[in-house]
Amino acid sequence: MAGGAALHLYTGERVSRDIDVAFSRRIALPENLEVAYLDADGAARLLYFDRQYSDTLGLRHEDAYDDSVPLALEGGDATVLDVRLLSALDLAVSKIGRFSSQDRDDIAALARHRLISAAALRRRAGEALRGYVGDTRRVQGSIELASRVVADVEARGG
Repeated sequence: MAGGAALHLYTGERVSRDIDVAFSRRIALPENLEVAYLDADGAARLLYFDRQYSDTLGLRHEDAYDDSVPLALEGGDATVLDVRLLSALDLAVSKIGRFSSQDRDDIAALARHRLISAAALRRRAGEALRGYVGDTRRVQGSIELASRVVADVEARGG
């Protein structure tokens, strides 16, 4: 699991309307995989599975799946479905590929919660960049900007 839902599980910040998931196996899913619920304020919300999500074009470290964090689901059977979150560091790295304003905010949130450091982010993203093919200048610039975002949070004391 990646994206805003993973960020929420780590930080409690930002509620996502969708779940970004990559599978290690082929899987048959229902057409409209979604859950309706009431949020903390009593407002009706909908959480849906994003069928458009793909991690193949984003920045991802080659060990991201091996370093992912197991997520225990109430009533779930981990022998049937092992749900895992990208580590906080790999979640931040995954956000560098697109690096929208929301991605910058998410990276800053991980830093505020002291889940990542600028040095670790720069190192892990640099290692992930080795797996990219093509012109990487834009992504290299995004790595530097993301590292500065985290360093600024660190300088303010989290």
